[in-house]
Amino acid sequence: MWPATDKPRKGRLVPALLFVLGGCAGIPDAVRELPPTAGNVELVTVPFHPQDRFQCGPAALTTVLEASGAEVALGDITRKVYLPGRKGSLQLEMVAATRTSGRVPYLVDGSLSALAAELHAGRPVVVLQNLGIAAIPRWHYAVVVGIDVDNDAVILRSGTERRRETPTDVFLRTWSRSGFWGLVALVPGRLPANVDRERYFGAVAGLEQAGMSRQAALGWEAALQRWPRHPTALFGLANAHLSLGNNAAAERGYRDLLEQAPGLAAARNNLAFALARQGYYDEALEQVEQAIATNDDAALRSLLEETLREIGAMRD
Repeated sequence: MWPATDKPRKGRLVPALLFVLGGCAGIPDAVRELPPTAGNVELVTVPFHPQDRFQCGPAALTTVLEASGAEVALGDITRKVYLPGRKGSLQLEMVAATRTSGRVPYLVDGSLSALAAELHAGRPVVVLQNLGIAAIPRWHYAVVVGIDVDNDAVILRSGTERRRETPTDVFLRTWSRSGFWGLVALVPGRLPANVDRERYFGAVAGLEQAGMSRQAALGWEAALQRWPRHPTALFGLANAHLSLGNNAAAERGYRDLLEQAPGLAAARNNLAFALARQGYYDEALEQVEQAIATNDDAALRSLLEETLREIGAMRD
């Protein structure tokens, strides 16, 4: 009913056995187990948008965005993610719409404990399920809002049901068929409950690429609180400052990074722009020339030479 998805992302947790024809193969223990301290949790105030036919994606995404405090409208999200030709929504569109709504789209670990951790942090999770069978898929987005440990059930905002209780094993089987795809909409500046560093960095970098520089800056600042002076986070924050016109802050960030990695030509190239925008043209040109002298990558060298010409023209 909801043929929605591209291939699950590489590297996502996949069950050891395939489920075919409604089979009852077991869920790996690592996926099903909850920490001993886990208790019942339900986010009862999470909004609910009953879906129109084939439009579970917009309804689910609007739900988690509103729960995060984003000011969004169901109609706008529908226009961003719903593909009439496919009668559904792809994960890529769901991720992109989360970014353009000012939130960090973070893909959670594929486990019940990861869902529980986000719920205890106050964040509902969009999940992609296959409610059919492997041979005849029926893709569906729902929102996990609770886990009832006592009754061994997962609580969902799903379809036209505000509160749907699904036995845990049934939920995990339907979720496994998407490669355990699940997304939280993080407020920029906050980290997920169980953060994977590289996955988080990728999510924040996506904000920068989408032109959401202010939100990206907050994301990188949060990263540096968790991983002080990490080169990727330093570079990302400096780039965000440069995009926002905070040239002095960008300069400080690039210099901090270059203290750790003086041979990083990309950072020296961007430092040159930060300097030139402050009127320090001669020093900017020196930075580019130093990068050219110590770099033998042909593509990057061509970019550096272009930067040299551009800053030279700015000075003249």
